Amino acid sequence: MEQLHLGRTGLRVSRLGLGTMTWSRDTDEHEASEQLRDFVDAGGTLVDTSASYADGGAEQLIGTLLGDVVRRDEVVLCTKAGVRRTSAGGVVDASRGGLLDSLDASLSRLRTDHVDLWLVQTPDPRTPLDETATALRLAVSSGRARYVGLSNHAGWQVARVATLLERDPGLAAVEVEYSLLQRGVEREVVPAAAALGLGVLAWSPLGRGVLTGKYRRTIPADSRAASPHLAGFVEPYLSRDAAAVVEAVATAASGLERTPLEVALAWLAGRPGVSSSIVGARTAAQLRGSLGAHDLVLPDELRRALDEVSAPEIGYPERF
Repeated sequence: MEQLHLGRTGLRVSRLGLGTMTWSRDTDEHEASEQLRDFVDAGGTLVDTSASYADGGAEQLIGTLLGDVVRRDEVVLCTKAGVRRTSAGGVVDASRGGLLDSLDASLSRLRTDHVDLWLVQTPDPRTPLDETATALRLAVSSGRARYVGLSNHAGWQVARVATLLERDPGLAAVEVEYSLLQRGVEREVVPAAAALGLGVLAWSPLGRGVLTGKYRRTIPADSRAASPHLAGFVEPYLSRDAAAVVEAVATAASGLERTPLEVALAWLAGRPGVSSSIVGARTAAQLRGSLGAHDLVLPDELRRALDEVSAPEIGYPERF
């Protein structure tokens, strides 16, 4: 599998990343072990997780597999902080203390002394970005993280933190939802990343599973859309507008004798600035379908057609 530099850094990540949002909840230890082994055997390196996934359960599971299933140095380990669980539910906390406490807990669960990439998972309107940037700087200077970045932040926030960290240690990446069904990041975040030399990590590159075509006729009983805790996650993309994009992808796949999943991933792999597309699979069999997509390059005419059918609305001030 192709390895790409993460923006202008020396860190290299695999074209496909392994997402772990369902690990320890919908994906048990046996399936997770098989996924991790298959992923690394296919040349994958980037393993993406978060302190908030299954309330730390995903990190805990990864920690049990590192060393037993794959070596720690075979993977580029990325985790996120900034959302913590309380008795009242999830709370956004990107304060210096909250972030560093979360990082220490993550390292304990992951059974490692450092992560390769550490991201702030979501903006915290109650904490100044200057303070959040200080936590990122301390994570690198203390050796607990090799590189740092932001996830789900607006373009202006990315630019501000990049400026604060311009000399030391530098911002490496932005992780955002990006797919044929979600191209809003092309308005400001992707251009900001390009201007600042940041790598783009795309989560949910299959449009929360909808671009696989599995929901074209009905909602499968074993799918995320039928799951009590993930139905709301999928529902926004079960719209008429999304269906038109899905049908275009299915038509393209039929013509190429490939799967819709492979076409969707190949389209995203060709977008400017994208270093890795993070695929999250419930089972090892589902993951193998994604791993088979890394060799597909879309014909220019087909790419332009998909660009057109999925184009986001862009107006003032991005286009003046």
